[in-house]
Amino acid sequence: MTHLPDPAVLVLEDGSRHPGRAYGARGTTLGEVVFATGMSGYQETLTDPSYAGQIVLQTAPHIGNTGMNDEDPESRRIWVSGYIVRDPSRVVSNWRATSSLDDTLERDGIVGISGIDTRAITRVLRSAGSMRGGIFSGDAASLDADEQLRIVREAPQMAGQNLSAEVSVAVAAVTPAVGEKIGNLAVLDLGVKQATLNNLAERGFEVHVLPQNSSFADITAIDPVAVFYSNGPGDPSASDAQVAVLREVLDAKLPYFGICFGNQLFGRALGLGTYKLTFGHRGINQPVRDKATGRVEITAHNHGFAVDAPIEGVFDSPAGYGQVEVSHVGLNDDVVEGLRALDIPAFSVQYHPEAAAGPHDANYLFDRFRDLVVANQKDSE
Repeated sequence: MTHLPDPAVLVLEDGSRHPGRAYGARGTTLGEVVFATGMSGYQETLTDPSYAGQIVLQTAPHIGNTGMNDEDPESRRIWVSGYIVRDPSRVVSNWRATSSLDDTLERDGIVGISGIDTRAITRVLRSAGSMRGGIFSGDAASLDADEQLRIVREAPQMAGQNLSAEVSVAVAAVTPAVGEKIGNLAVLDLGVKQATLNNLAERGFEVHVLPQNSSFADITAIDPVAVFYSNGPGDPSASDAQVAVLREVLDAKLPYFGICFGNQLFGRALGLGTYKLTFGHRGINQPVRDKATGRVEITAHNHGFAVDAPIEGVFDSPAGYGQVEVSHVGLNDDVVEGLRALDIPAFSVQYHPEAAAGPHDANYLFDRFRDLVVANQKDSE
């Protein structure tokens, strides 16, 4: 007799219900339901701290065929609140795999669902925007539908949440420089990925990963040649403390590079606003134009918020940091994808140049940062 998988249901805050099969751990999970468009790299997605608080839906229909391994995690654990796939692989086919995706989700307590029409849900999210949702399986699958919807609608909205404390390291950690050392780099860990640290170390930085609540005094205590703000989850408008520290960094004219969340906080430090995107950018196939070169890059994204700034021309920083320009623009919707200060040594991008699962079109940005720091050192001599 064939064993039927346990039932599960995805409930969205608009009241729609999507029955399917339990995948991973059984129970209840809540979060903001978002979609990621990558056809590969699911292990890097699951272990990206930027996805904390989110239930991730994979638009690619077949997920899990390469299993999970011990070499590709981007952080110390899986961070997604829940996971949605259409067709989970029945077998693992990769020589590096140490476990199946299903077993890993179950081991880490990640509640998921499979066997639902992910394309239909993606179309809903593209129209209505990302929304709160819940996955109910095991005993929770038998809860009354009205009760399930009530639980979903009482979950917190992503807007206004500061989640960096949940994903950041508690104590400082150091990754040694590879090759000739440029100097110490202070990395504020807002949800940093391992591939980012590796790329920075390979450029000659001794990488000091600092907790998200580090003060400017904590940063200067390591005698840094530059400061880096990482990617991370949550609403940038809820991170006033990190913005205040960043302004001290800019006042000291320390070279600065920020990615993703670090781009949004750089925008705020410059005096710009941020806003929530309708459904965000998530995946490894987002086209971005580098305005300086005209080159179009295919890039990896994971952000639901963006900086509000004029795309064309040079403008004055409202916070008094001189002239600024938007350096990169998203070609799908004209979203600001990068900022460059013209009077201080600082720039940022909204996407992920480390792109552990690919593509690597934007990897040059780490070289650009290294060159900026080296030039600043020469100017200071």
